[in-house]
Amino acid sequence: MSVIVSALTKHFGAVRAIDDLSIEFREGAITVLLGASGCGKTTTLRCIAGLEQPTSGQISIGGETVFASARGIDLPPERRDLGMVFQSYAIWPHMSVFENVALPLRAKKLPAAEVAERARSTLTSVGLSQQIDRGATQLSGGQQQRVSIARCLVADPRLILMDEPLSNLDAKLRIEMRQEIRQLQRRLGATILFVTHDQEEAMSLADEIILFDKGQVVQRGAPEELYFRPKVRYVADFLGKANLFPVTARSAAEGTEIITDAGIVIARGSVSGASQPGRALAMVRPEAWRIEPAEAAGLAGKVEETTFIGDRRELLVDTPIGVLTVMTLGTRSLGIGERLTLTVEPEFMHLIAEAA
Repeated sequence: MSVIVSALTKHFGAVRAIDDLSIEFREGAITVLLGASGCGKTTTLRCIAGLEQPTSGQISIGGETVFASARGIDLPPERRDLGMVFQSYAIWPHMSVFENVALPLRAKKLPAAEVAERARSTLTSVGLSQQIDRGATQLSGGQQQRVSIARCLVADPRLILMDEPLSNLDAKLRIEMRQEIRQLQRRLGATILFVTHDQEEAMSLADEIILFDKGQVVQRGAPEELYFRPKVRYVADFLGKANLFPVTARSAAEGTEIITDAGIVIARGSVSGASQPGRALAMVRPEAWRIEPAEAAGLAGKVEETTFIGDRRELLVDTPIGVLTVMTLGTRSLGIGERLTLTVEPEFMHLIAEAA
């Protein structure tokens, strides 16, 4: 189901929550709207849903205009043929699981037999076939969120909107529910717009991420694109951890030679990002550093701090260009004060065309 937003703005008094936003969302995919609190992602979702009236602009869903300020069009949420899953489960505590899911169908005055068949089928699809007659609030948090998802799906909406739906769940359950949402989307071929501020959640769920800041899109693309090839510093900083430091790029026989401000040649070869020689900001992800013996050629360093995280170990390493974050396997033990050398393959370095 195609969703197109054109020149959309939303003001709350003097605050521009959405600033002239134009974007087309991918059909049949999970698009994650990502960003810090107040960046405009939830307001955008609520405008698409019809829960907020934009100040100006146009929104179309499946080729139908649902909002157009210039033409006075503003369809109410119930006429936009979409389903929404909220952060709170928003289920009726006095109703059974079945009654909660059947409610949207009964509101459409469908025949009782059809209501029963569709509600039961949808509950089976989300793994709640054994919970149909239980009270909704007798279920675990994860099961209650599945009830919320089932109620969203039962009316076969053109579009599914999810606003921080997993933020109330514990860490293990969040991972399980992310997997379930991905499997559900693949099975249904649904178009899902998913709002979150959690970078890991975004990268594990999304076919495409749209990163917001101050009511505008900073960058959009596949999770790997934003993580490994950010266009600006904000994207590099927001998605995961990044080592950022100024360098000079110059042409060499091997392709591009990258020199730090300490005069150390840190990489030679094909480096992504800024294509012109000159000053740039280099980005190296913590896991991309290769740890070599202290006497090796490269960036000399001393371990300042080490944190064990189970499957990995995070190091803070003091070097001539500052303290860098380095990630290595949890099985590798390095002590505070230990000297080493850091190197990086050119394909794991990315240049951003802006000075530090």
